[in-house]
Amino acid sequence: MARKKFDVFNLSFLDVMACGLGAIVLFYMIINAQVAARADLANEELLAETSLLEEEVFDGTKDLIRIRTTLETKDQQRVSAEDEADALQRMLERLLEEIEGSEASLAQVDSIEKLRSDVERLETAKQKMQADSADPGDSSGRSLRSYIGEGNRQYLTGMKMGGKHVLILIDSSASMLGRSYVNVVRFRLMDNERKRQTPKWQQAVDTVDWLTTKLDPDAMFQIYRFDENVTSVVPDGTGEWLGVLNGVGVDRAIAELRKVTPGNGSNLYRAFQSIRDLEPLPDNIFLLTDGLPTQGRVVPSKPEMINVSRRIDLFNKARRELPGRVPLNIILLPMDGDPDAAAHYWRLAVERRGSFMAPSRDWP
Repeated sequence: MARKKFDVFNLSFLDVMACGLGAIVLFYMIINAQVAARADLANEELLAETSLLEEEVFDGTKDLIRIRTTLETKDQQRVSAEDEADALQRMLERLLEEIEGSEASLAQVDSIEKLRSDVERLETAKQKMQADSADPGDSSGRSLRSYIGEGNRQYLTGMKMGGKHVLILIDSSASMLGRSYVNVVRFRLMDNERKRQTPKWQQAVDTVDWLTTKLDPDAMFQIYRFDENVTSVVPDGTGEWLGVLNGVGVDRAIAELRKVTPGNGSNLYRAFQSIRDLEPLPDNIFLLTDGLPTQGRVVPSKPEMINVSRRIDLFNKARRELPGRVPLNIILLPMDGDPDAAAHYWRLAVERRGSFMAPSRDWP
């Protein structure tokens, strides 16, 4: 009987080779998917940091242009004052030469004295401008603290700044991280330290800092921050009035505020409700926010999407929690995509005998 011929490339061998090739393809697909996922995550973080840097560069460029313009204006005023002073000095010298050796009339004496007065006035004005250029700080009234900023702050004269018990409410929800929803989502991926350095949140904190410089020395104050909950920026300070000159003091309150990291939703209902816990009630309130609230009396157990009409309804329910007729001043840092907020907050400020403003990005 003939011996069966052995074939290396039989059907079983080909099956094994096919299975091995399939396994290699499967491993390649799994590894490729993991690499793509990690690359997408890295790209999101890089895009977020890039957007933050672009926004900081844009703000810095604007500040640089404004400073250069201010310096040029100061230089032009100084040169003009010097030219006018020189012209008057030459005129004075010419008149003195004309009357030398003769008896000056009363009219001539009056003219000379007037010229001398004008020269002194211009010299004083020149010295003042030079002092202003050397020292950009501004302190007035009874302010015990100073805030040196870069924007023009004088257009706040219409806002009621007084009060013996002043409450400042600052929105510390996640939307305070950026001026658009895209930037908010990107900044939320960063660590807490970078979140606290975002331009919009820094502007909010600087605004509160500037407001505290206008407090009377004998006034009491409180700074509440609110997201899903409401609490004083000073540990264990909720429900208590703080002294400007004694006790905790303004400097410590601002230092604690700079440690806050924005996050979570915005609950205006609880913010207004917390005012009633203060005794006595405040006689002046400042609200710093960026849009309509996203939460109401009952905080949802998990995040949910809400439309504009729902946010307006939450706003109207929150406004009913305001006590009495306490003046309410509103400072809005507007959010792109929330156009209804300005109209509703402006109407609320008018009803509460307060003021409304939406400052530029370089203020205060």
